[in-house]
Amino acid sequence: MGRIIAIANQKGGVGKTTTAINLAASLAAADMRTLIVDLDPQANATSGLGVRKGSYAKSTYDVLVHGEALESILHATELESLFLAPASRELVGTTMELSQRDDRHRRLASVVGPVIESYDFILVDCPPSLDLLTVNALVAAHSVLIPIQCEYFALEGVSELMMTVQQIRRAGNPHLEIEGVLLTMFDERTNLSHQVMEDLRQFFGRQVFSTIIPRNIRLGEAPSHGRPILLYDIKSKGAEAYIRLAKEIIHARTEKGIGTRIERPVGDDGGGRAGSSPGD
Repeated sequence: MGRIIAIANQKGGVGKTTTAINLAASLAAADMRTLIVDLDPQANATSGLGVRKGSYAKSTYDVLVHGEALESILHATELESLFLAPASRELVGTTMELSQRDDRHRRLASVVGPVIESYDFILVDCPPSLDLLTVNALVAAHSVLIPIQCEYFALEGVSELMMTVQQIRRAGNPHLEIEGVLLTMFDERTNLSHQVMEDLRQFFGRQVFSTIIPRNIRLGEAPSHGRPILLYDIKSKGAEAYIRLAKEIIHARTEKGIGTRIERPVGDDGGGRAGSSPGD
């Protein structure tokens, strides 16, 4: 059975969508059949995988509000094992439109159930808020992955997310786990990044992933080209970091290594990277 991981942090700008895109791509490149469900009305995970916003008739909004089958809205991507359920601006109105429904917190869980056996991993990109969309993701998920930027206010808002996780456990998803805390935008040149890293490891302990995502120019460029980093520049530090994260997650769940295909993904030019300029 596939593992559903919600990627959540109500603090914006922490690398949540970047993580959703690039972890999903790295898992897919390792022969893990992966689905990314975009629940953010900004639809940045959608455009970051090369699907132009507004170019599709139905989105996760139609799945949650109108009961469309999840498989009916899926898009293929450049990676053979990676599929996308796109988001749209209409998701902004989801809370209001579902407010009178008794099952409003379980809408995603009900539609993911029929497809869960078809995937190794289902990643849910949540909006930067603790609204009904994020609650739906947490109710449906086996675990939550929390990206935290290595900055001064790193823990801002995390306590609210952890309280929400506790509430979800009490209210109907008692087995919801913390997949891990992911340190993002780490700048090895600054004392602040190192201090924040130490503080977060002390605070969260073993829940912090060994992998750290660095601040990386190529990683920031990739979404504007509609490609995950391992197709844009596989030799970049950003690509290497997300490949390590995928290995870490796969090893934790299956106790086996990652497949060799991750070293030469679909779309690689044969020179070790999909982009034209050297890694950052």
